[in-house]
Amino acid sequence: TDAETPDVVILAVKAHQVEPIIDDLASIMGPETILIPMQNGIPWWYFQKLGGEYQDHSVETVDAGGAAKKAINPNNIIGCVVYPATFTQAPGVIRHVEGNRFPLGELDGKQTDRIQKMSEMMTAAGFKSPILEDIRSEIWLKLWGNMTFNPISSLTHGTLEGICQYPLTKELARNMMAEAQTIAEKLGVTFRVDIERRIAGAEKVGKHKTSMLQDLEAGRSLEIDALLGSVIELGKITETPTPCLNTVFALTKYLDENVQASRGSLALPSVSGY
Repeated sequence: TDAETPDVVILAVKAHQVEPIIDDLASIMGPETILIPMQNGIPWWYFQKLGGEYQDHSVETVDAGGAAKKAINPNNIIGCVVYPATFTQAPGVIRHVEGNRFPLGELDGKQTDRIQKMSEMMTAAGFKSPILEDIRSEIWLKLWGNMTFNPISSLTHGTLEGICQYPLTKELARNMMAEAQTIAEKLGVTFRVDIERRIAGAEKVGKHKTSMLQDLEAGRSLEIDALLGSVIELGKITETPTPCLNTVFALTKYLDENVQASRGSLALPSVSGY
C-alpha cells in the first residue's frame, strides 16, 4: 500500500477472523504503531511479556502454529477489554444497548506515555478507558461472562436475563465460572468480583441476545474456540479438570458445525424415526 504507516490500528474483527488477515495487518505496522486488539476470549498475545513459567507460550486454539505471535511484535500491542453490549439491527446498522467501558493495559503492566495518550483520546471521545496494571485479570472478568452466557444462549436461545433467572442455567453458569476461576487463579489472575456478582451484572443487562446467539441466528460462524476452547486449553496447561466447560464446548461446537454444514440454516434436516 502507498498509505502512510498508521499511528494506531484498532483490530475489531472476531478472534476467528484474525488469522486470514494477519499478514496484511503485519504489513502495515511500523515499529511505533500501536495495535489495539479488541477480540473476546483469551488473546493470542496472552503469554507474551508476562514472565514466569508460561512466558511466550502459544495459545493454539486462537493462534494455530503461533502465526499471530510470530507476525506481530508484542511491543506494538496495548491490551483492551470491550464491555459495550450491542446488536445488529440491520446490515451495517449496529444498535448500542448499554456500556461504554474500554479499559486499557500494557502487556507488562507499565504506565507509559503512549497508553496515557490513548486513554486520554478515548476518554475525550466519550468512552471510559482507565489504565489497568493487570489487563489480563480484566480479560478474565469479561471472559467469565462470555464463555458461559454466549454458548448457553446459543444452545437455549435464551437472553442474558432469562439464563440468569432460570435456576438450571444459572447453576450451569455458576459451575462453568468456578472451573474457569480455578484455571485463572493458577495463572496469577485476581478477580475483583465474585461469581454471584458477575451473574447479577449479566442479569441487569436484561433481555439481550448475546453476540454468539446473534451470529447463530444469522448463520455466521461462532467464536466458540476463542471464548471456551481457549479456556479448556489453559485448563490442560494448568492440569485443571473442566467437565462442565468440556460438555458445553462439545455441544456448541457440534451445533456450529451443523449450522455451517447447512449453509447457515438453523433448520434440521428431515430424518426417519426409530
